[in-house]
Parts: sequence; structure tokens; C-alpha cells
Amino acid sequence: MEAAMKAAARTSRVTCARPGSQVLPQCSRGPKKYAVFAAPPEAASTAPAPAEYKMSGVPPPVPGNFTAASNIVPSIALAKDGTTAPSKSKKAPMDGNESTAQIAYAVSDVSFIYPITPSTNMGEFADQWASEGRQNVFGNVMRVTEMESETGAAGALHGALAAGSLATSFTCSQGLLLMVPNMYKISGELTPCVLHVTARAIAKHALSIFGDHQDVMAVRQTGWAMLCSHSVQEAHDMALVAHLATLRASVPFVHFFDGFRTSHEINTIETISNDTVKALLNKPLYVDAIQHHRSRALNPTHPHQRGTAQGSDVYFQCAEAANPFYDRAFDHVVAAMEEVAAVTGRKYKPYEYYGAEDAEKVIVIMGSGSQAVEEAVEYLNANGHKVGVLKVRLFRPWKAEAFLEALPASARKVCVLDRTKESGSYGEPLYLQVATTLHEAELEDPSLPRRYIVGGRFGLASKEFLPSHAAAVFENLDAEKPMRDFSVGIVDDVTHRSLPASKLLPVGVSTLPTGTFECLFWGMGSDGTVGANKEAIKIIASNTSMSAQAYFSYDAHKSGGVTVSHLRFGPSKIRAPYLVQQADYLAINHQSYLAKYDTLSAVKPGGVVVINTRFTNVESLSNYLPAKVKKQLAALKPQLYLIDALAVAKATGLGKHVNMVMQTVFFNLSGVLPMERAIALLKKSISKAYERKGPEVVAKNHAAVDAAVSSLCKVEIPASWGELETVAVHPNPPSKVASSSRLEFLEKVAQPMLALEGDKLPVSVFSPEGFVPPGTTVIEKRAIAASVPIWKAENCTQCNICSFVCPHAAIRPSLAAPSELGSAPATFNTIDAKGPGMKGLKYRIQVSPYDCTGCDLCTHACPDNALAAQPINSILEVESVNWDFASTLPGRTALMDPASVKGSQLQPPLMEFSGACEGCGETPYVKLLTQLFGDRLLIANATGCSSIWGGSAPSNPYTTNEEGFGPAWANSLFEDNAQFGLGIATGAAQRREALHHRVQEALASGLSVSAGLRDALARWADHYQEAEVANVVAKELQPLLEREKDAVPSIYAERDMLHKPSTWIVGGDGWAYDIGFGGLDHVLASGENVNILVLDTEVYSNTGGQRSKATPMSAVAKFAAGGKERPKKDLGAIAMSYGDVYVASVSLHASYGQVVKAMTEAERYPGVSLLLCYAPCIMHGMTGGMCNAIDESKMAVETGYWPLYRYNPSIKEDQTHHRFQLDSKKIKGDLEELLKHENRFQILARKAPEIAEKLHHDLDDAVQARHDRFKHMAAGDYSTPGFAPSREEPQQGDDKPKEGGCCGNCGK
Repeated sequence: MEAAMKAAARTSRVTCARPGSQVLPQCSRGPKKYAVFAAPPEAASTAPAPAEYKMSGVPPPVPGNFTAASNIVPSIALAKDGTTAPSKSKKAPMDGNESTAQIAYAVSDVSFIYPITPSTNMGEFADQWASEGRQNVFGNVMRVTEMESETGAAGALHGALAAGSLATSFTCSQGLLLMVPNMYKISGELTPCVLHVTARAIAKHALSIFGDHQDVMAVRQTGWAMLCSHSVQEAHDMALVAHLATLRASVPFVHFFDGFRTSHEINTIETISNDTVKALLNKPLYVDAIQHHRSRALNPTHPHQRGTAQGSDVYFQCAEAANPFYDRAFDHVVAAMEEVAAVTGRKYKPYEYYGAEDAEKVIVIMGSGSQAVEEAVEYLNANGHKVGVLKVRLFRPWKAEAFLEALPASARKVCVLDRTKESGSYGEPLYLQVATTLHEAELEDPSLPRRYIVGGRFGLASKEFLPSHAAAVFENLDAEKPMRDFSVGIVDDVTHRSLPASKLLPVGVSTLPTGTFECLFWGMGSDGTVGANKEAIKIIASNTSMSAQAYFSYDAHKSGGVTVSHLRFGPSKIRAPYLVQQADYLAINHQSYLAKYDTLSAVKPGGVVVINTRFTNVESLSNYLPAKVKKQLAALKPQLYLIDALAVAKATGLGKHVNMVMQTVFFNLSGVLPMERAIALLKKSISKAYERKGPEVVAKNHAAVDAAVSSLCKVEIPASWGELETVAVHPNPPSKVASSSRLEFLEKVAQPMLALEGDKLPVSVFSPEGFVPPGTTVIEKRAIAASVPIWKAENCTQCNICSFVCPHAAIRPSLAAPSELGSAPATFNTIDAKGPGMKGLKYRIQVSPYDCTGCDLCTHACPDNALAAQPINSILEVESVNWDFASTLPGRTALMDPASVKGSQLQPPLMEFSGACEGCGETPYVKLLTQLFGDRLLIANATGCSSIWGGSAPSNPYTTNEEGFGPAWANSLFEDNAQFGLGIATGAAQRREALHHRVQEALASGLSVSAGLRDALARWADHYQEAEVANVVAKELQPLLEREKDAVPSIYAERDMLHKPSTWIVGGDGWAYDIGFGGLDHVLASGENVNILVLDTEVYSNTGGQRSKATPMSAVAKFAAGGKERPKKDLGAIAMSYGDVYVASVSLHASYGQVVKAMTEAERYPGVSLLLCYAPCIMHGMTGGMCNAIDESKMAVETGYWPLYRYNPSIKEDQTHHRFQLDSKKIKGDLEELLKHENRFQILARKAPEIAEKLHHDLDDAVQARHDRFKHMAAGDYSTPGFAPSREEPQQGDDKPKEGGCCGNCGK
């Protein structure tokens, strides 16, 4: 043993320090040889501190010669008068994500990112700055790498840290949970690192993208310190504190702040310059800490081993060896806060009290909610109460002594508010921490006063938390026995744990600083309202002395949903983390909102109201507005302005985008800036915001600004409006009200939520497991289209293509017998139906104007000019009545083969009126799937666009047929969808096998049942795996089993498994190519009878357009700001390499028949099938908009960009039959022409034309090579399946055998 140790010492070339010190291998860097630590991290606890260098005989650190970091907290050097000297800072408007990303970028070498709302923006900022060559404080450009998942990001983060880099990442929610295994590793190795988290709800009974603390509380056990920011300013400052403290402590930090409420709130902050950060990091302490981190890196010049396997003999001791680091971490955070205070003037404490010095009641809270409590505290104390709030910033490590010191000694009642819920626990995490602290303090010192402590929950999924709610919490503490384990901000009428409304501070009483001006803008998703308001608040904050704040709320729809922009500005700092309650200025950008929503409920009496409407005088407006709205206006007496912004937008070439028109009106009426200056600044911001879209778009927006004010008119509100009698009339059309009576869910849940009244719903109306009944979108009737298609019967050839391509199932063919048309509206004209079996029937194409989104795809797809777009207001009533009548006609589904283009559209679409964007390229595939197999569909849907437009409560677009059969749809997570779908298929198959066994046993036993039941069971048993037979027999069996259920109870109990389902695993390219690829690959290899449908938009469309491995070469996307340099992953080739997977590449818009054929073949194939579906997306930036998706898709196929093929393993190969069939046989057209039509390719062409030209050329070469390969495969030549030949010529001698006769190419 001794000899071995000596040998090891010689090998490591060590020098000996004084007895008992760490053995240090030499470092040969620099002119002198100094010793550096190369010990495993576990030994770091014995590392000498800077003050001990001289004592230990180890030379002090110099550049290039690293030594151990300090674990002792030095004091901050103060000026002679004992004060700190703040550096100059710059005020700037930004949101919490940007304020955090600025610091993270400045102090990090590398970042590994993956998109997840609402943290994605931080990664986008980092990627954008890196692509622009921005330097961090070390003079380097951060290296930003997008990974395939958060699991990958955490693994890469761990690796970069092990290599000695300063690394960071940004995540939240399920993404944070995927990082947990590596978080344990990083903390276990005592590695400095900061993870920035936009704290967000966890997907449980439902997914929610909104903010609370469920995710961060789920990782509190991982050994990471946890630092919470309470505002946008704090997110900036605490980000720096976290990065400094992690270097000091060698403990990794989670820096978190509230998702959306802080991450997406824009506020005026004072930024910390890179020079200031650099000055801090140049202190010897941080130079030493960074050098220590780098010296501990894995490096063959001073090797060590980490990540070993330990036994029960030592694991426990090693875990305890880290205690000193955590014991000192609190002091390191305090020191880092003091250092930041020294350079900014902003002082922070881990636990900070605000309120009356002699407060008797105190709320303890973390996050943005503390600001609402502060406002309540100020209001209540001004009215004679003694209350306070204790803000917790540092949750881990917890320092009981510091917490007790911050809590006023006078406090007798304490309420801890948690923004999380832990079902089954005695209390939530912060409550338990505080309760334990107070209890142990009282045990240790019996002389301390006994404090009454309760806990409650607030603000889950960004639920509003107002100052009045905080007042209600204080009032609860006034009770003789305060309620425990309560909720606030909701009505819990099930367990009755919610607090009543406050009496001391009623809703509506403002607690904002005097002079604060509040604004509300009601817009529509994708109309530009949100973007324009972001620019407006930045203009105000950057060009006036006022503070500014902006926040944006959205409904559950994609493009076309409701957006509300909440803006505040004023002379004092604004810290209100809640929505505008009383607006001085209200803009309603879509006139239909006045009837649908209570838009006037939050406007101050006498405020300014601006309505975008085509009714620009009192007379026409009076005819349009509901009596309720007119009476509201009369009571509020606002200054009322009208403008036909849509007409201005259309005249200037902006189409439906009224944002800049309404923004110009705002600056004109608000007077926040001189109008001439406001217009100049607005145009400047337009140029910056839209430069990526080209100069034409910029010019059109400038023209809209110039034309806006002249179109504005002020009108007087007639006194007669106040005298109107109003009755309780539902604002929606009669058809909507009639359909709502079908289900209690629609009346009690869906309708209030769709009217944006969901906040008022009590607990009792909800299903606790989150289940939603089918077909709830039928009541939405949004009427968001500016124009809708109207049928021109004289031109129609009855091809049904308009219905085939419609993304929202809003246009359909109708067939009727003449006798059924007796009660038809006079405008319901028809023509004679054509085709086999159609004799004697009448035909019509009917649109639902309330459900149409106005995408215009159908008019572009129609080959016969049989559709014409008409303004919706001119046809709304007439065509709505026609649609209602068409919906009463009986379905005629058996007249034509459903597996044909025309015949498929005679089947009812069992996915209708989704919340997808207008012109969506994903929904037509899923709609067609429901028309082909809808009555037996089982769908496992990955999180992404298709889960949001397909499953955002209360809107369920999946509906049922006349028999009550329809798609059963479920979403698990993003990353596990393939496995989830496989589990569904396996579970269903096992249950059916068990049922088949029971049926066979029953038949063999000679059970006493009717001959009809016996015969039906026998036929089912013989064909139970053949859907065409089994499902017909299953319907026959239902009444028979009902009558004789006592004779066959086990079969009767499982009768819903008699039908053979068709299992489809559906998701986007982000899931299939990236985060879910591992699971998808496993399913491909499983051989199970499942079908996979990949909706390939070639970007992460749901999170805002980040690149995936499906993103094509040269395309600019988020996380690929400089253009994607790598080729697209060939998922089809990977699947085909298994040999027994059915694979098809389809484009519904380009080849209607091919996609129908591929779907039917895939479903029939008795194994795994994979369909790759080209899905044009709004993110592509198509010239002319999504209405041109038909032509773009055809061009994509013709140029070879998107090939059409089918690989069917069930085909037996011979000279004339081949498994691979190339359906797009020739390349015709120029690929460059396609690229010119899409902004994702043209951004790079405008910014870096030479790079774009090269990448476009490489893309064209790859397209040609792939097509040549496919032609060989179509002829039966699979010599190079799935892989393009190498561009490099083989080097001479590469094919010569190596030693032993092997060529070496196999790797053996």
C-alpha cells in the first residue's frame, strides 16, 4: 500500500506543503511553478482561506495560477464616513426576464437553453446577444447552446461546470423538474452555478403556464440555495447577488421570481452596468473563487476522479462533509447583498420587514405578492392599524436567527402566505419553515412571547392577489380563532377554507401612488396590440421622468384570442403586481368585445374611452350597442371617442393590424408626450421592431401613424342612454344559448370562463380531476373574422376541397333530400348533388360565420372560384341562420368512400372550432384524422401548439357523432408523449385481450343466453382485432348485453372495450425531433400497433418560434438568430432504418389524395406507423399571410424542399413492387423562389447576404441529393438508406486494410 502511494505521488509530480495541509500537484503554467488544488470537491472543505496562504506556505494567487476559494466572509470596505458609494446607473424599461438575462449573460461563459414558457425569453435574449457578438464582463462572447430538452440542458450544464466554465441556464415548471437529477449532482459536487427560474405552476390536473411556486418548492431538497426576487428591479439585482454568492459559497443557487407577474411585467428599473459588475468580480475574493472553480475542472494535466460509487461505509460521512459550506452560505448571501448595495445604493436583506415598528400582526411572504401586501400595510397603518409584512428572499439555506431578528418583537399573530399547494401536507413549505422556527425559538427561550401562527395559500397560476386580499388576511388574524390552511382570492364553497372579502380595504379603493395614470387596451391575439403597448410603455419610460409599468393578460386561444394590456405610469415608483382596477384610459380595439365582455367594468367615471368601430357616429353606434353597454356609458360619463381603425389599417396596407393606429390615438389623447415628439419616437420604435420584416412593413406602419388622428372623432353620450330599461339578456347569439343547455358544464363553467368571468367561479363547479366533456367549443361563436367566404353555387363542382383544407371545420358540405328543405331559410339555396348515390339529393356549401377565423384558405384552395370573401357584418345574421339549419340535417356518411378526399368531408369533423391561429397548418391533419377514424380514436397529445388549441379549458374542440362516439384525448407532458401513447395502446390492448378471453370462456362453457347474444359474441370473438367488423358487432352487442347482463356480468362490465380503438400519438416537431425523441425512438422500435402523427412546423411554434432539429438550414428562428447552420434531422430515414415501421411524408395542402391514402394505410398497418406532416405556420412569415399556405406547400413539394413518400413494410419487394414509393417524383421549380416567399429565410438574406447565399446553396444541394437517393430507393435500391453521401472525397489509402486485415471502418 505504501509503495503504491509513493508511486502515485511520483506520477502526479506533487510537492509537499506543511504537515497536515492538502497535497498539491504542481501547475506548470506561467514562468514560475505554483501549486494548485486538483483534489476532488469533497476535499474543498479543508482548503485554506486567503488569510491562511502565508501561514501554509502556499503563494498567493496570481493570474494563471489558481488556488482554493475562500469560505470565510470578508467585510465590505466602506468610505471614510462609513457609507457606500453607489455607482452611476441607467434607468431603462424592461421586463423581469430581460433584467435577469442581462446579468446572467454578463457573468457567464456558457449557457444551455431549452424553451419553456415563461422563461424562454431569457434564453432568447442570450442567444440574440451572442449572435450580435456582445461581450460579457470577461471580454468574451457567451456560447449559447440549445439542447433537446431540459434534461439535456441540465446534463450539459453539469458538464460545462465540470470543465471549469461559469455556466447558467433558464427554466421553470416541468423543465425544472427534469433537471432535478443533475441538480443533486451539481450541489453534491459543491459547484458554483446559478439557475434562473420563472417560477410557474406544475402540470397536475391541468397544465398552466402561469406563475406560482410549485416548481421551485419541488426542488427545495436538492441542495441548491434558493433566492427569491419580488420585483423586476429585484430580479436584476438578485441575479447579481446569486452569481456573487455562488462563487463565494461554492453552493449552487436557484434564483427565482414569479412567472409572468414578474418575468413579463415591464417596469422602469436602474440597471447595473457591465463595468460595475466587472469591478466587483475583479476583487481578489472573486478572482480567487473563479480561479478555484477552474482549477477544480476535469483536466488531464491535473487529473482527478468524480462521480464515484460509494458504499454504506462512507456515503453518509461524505454527505455531512458539505455542512460547513451550507452553514456559511447565508453569510455569503448577506455579504453579496452588501456588495451590490455598495455599488447601487439599493439595500437588501434575506429577510426584510416593512411596516409598523410595533406591529401586532405580520404577514410572511415570498415573491411579487409582497408588493401588494406592502400597499395594504401602508393603507391600514395610515388608518390606525399596526401591521407589517416580512419579505423572505432567501429560502434556502434558512437562517432562523436572522428571521427572528427581522420579525418585530411586538408581533403576536403571524400569517405565512405560500404561493404553492402541497396536497396532504400539514402546511405549505414556507409556513412549515416559519412555524418550526418560531416553535423552536420558544422552546429554547421560554421567556419569548407565544405567537399565534397560521398559514394560507394565494395566487396559484397567477391568480390575482390584490391589496384587498392582503387586508382580508390581516382581518382573519383579528379573529379570536383565525382560520388555518385557508385560501384567499377565490371562493371555496366545497371545503369552506377561503377568506371572505375585506371590509377594511374593499376592492376598488386605490392604494396606488398619487398621480398614477392607468390604461387598458383590449386587443386580439396576433393583431399587434400587445407589441404596440410594449413599445409605448418603453417610449414613455425612456423619454419622460415618469416611472412606468406594463403587464399583459391573455385568454387560452392562440391567434385570435383576447388580450388585455395593463399600463401604468406616473411620477412615483409603481410596484403594483396586479391588473388595472380603475382605468383612466380604455381602448377597445374590437367592437364585438363590447357585447361579449364587460369591458367597461374597470374604467373610472369621466375617463377616456376609445372604441375601434365602423359605427363612427352616435346614431349608428346606438343601433349596434346592447342596452346594457349604453346604460354603463351613460352612468360613467366618459369622454367617448370613435375611430374606424380597421379602415385606416386597410388603407395603409396593414390589413387587420390596427395596433399602430390605436397607439397613435393613445399618444394623442393621453398627452403624456408632445404629439410631434410622440410620433417621431413611435416611428423610430416601429423601424426597430419591424426591421426583421422588411422595409415595406415599416413604411406601412409609418403611414398608419400619419393617418390615425385625422380619423378620430369625439361624440357626446346621449342622456337617453341612461334611461334605457335593461333585462338579463345573454350577449351571445340564440344558437349559442340554445346549445349551452345540453350540458351543465357549459352553463356553469364554460360560459363564464369564455366571458372572462372565470375568476368569479367557486370551487364547487369544477371537476377536481380536471376532466372536460367533449364539444364545448360549439358555444364559443367568437366572430373574429373580418370577412368570411360565401358560396357561389353557379361555379361549384362539389369537390369539397374547401372543407378539406379548413383549419377550423367552419365550412362544410351539406346534403339534403328535397323533403327536408321545407323549413329551410329562404337564403338556403342548393344545387343538385353530383356523384354515385347522390341522385335526388341537394348540395350546398355552408360556412359558420361565428366560427370562421377569416384565414381565406378555402377561397385560395377552391379550384372553381366558387367562394367569395364578404365582410362579416353584411352576412352574419343570414349565414348564421343558414348554418343553424344545416346543422339540423341528417348526416349521410355512407354515400361515398370515407377514404377519399370528397368522401372524407361527408363525415362529420369530430374536431371543430379550435383555438388555433387562423390558417393553422396543424389542425387540418387532426380534423381529417377524426373524419377517417374519429368514432374510435384514442389520442395521446404532446404538450405544444396542438395541446393548447386542442385542450385549453374550457374549450374542447373534440366532439362526438350522433351516437355519442368520438375521440378520447389526453395530454400527459411534453417529453413523455410517445411513452404515454404506448402505455394507452398497451393498456387498451391488454384489456381487450382479457375481454376476448372471457368471451371465449363464456362461449365454451355453454352459458345460458339467447341465440342472438351467443351469435354476436362468437362473431366478435372471431374478428375482435378487425375494426371494420368488431365495431359493427360491438354496437349490436350493447342492447343484447343490457338485456342479459346478469348472465354475463364480467363481459357486461367491460362492454366499452368491445370496440377496437385506433391509437394515435400526436405532437409537434419540438416533441418528436427533440425532447421526446428518445421515447419516440423506443416506440418506433417496439413493433406495437400504434400510429404517430408529427405536425412539423419546423419550429417550436407554441413557445414563440425557437429552432428545433426540424428547423431547416439557413432559417432564422429564436435560438438561431444568426440562421441555422446545420441540416434538418431526417426523422423519416431514422424510422425507415428499422425496416418494419410504416413511414409517410405528407403535405395536406399540396396533395389532398396522398395524405388520405397515407393515413388509411398507416392505420391499417399492423405495427408502428409514422406520418410526417408539413404544417405551414404563422412563424414562417409567408408573404401575403397564411392564406397563401396552399401555394407555398405546393411549391415546397415541387422544389423538393418537402418530399412526398410512403414506405410500407407490408409490401413484398419484387421487380415491380417496392416498399418505398416516391409520390413527388420530379423536382421542378427553383428552391430560391420558395425561400424568397418566407421571412424566416429572408431575414438572414437581408442581414448577411453572403452567409445566406451559401447556406441556401447548401440547402439546395442537400435537397437534390435527397431526391436522388429517394429515386434509388423507389427503384428498390436501399444501399444508402436515410443518409446523404459524404461531400468529402475519400483520402487515398482510406480503404486499405489495417493491421490484422481489417479496414477499420467498422470500428472493431
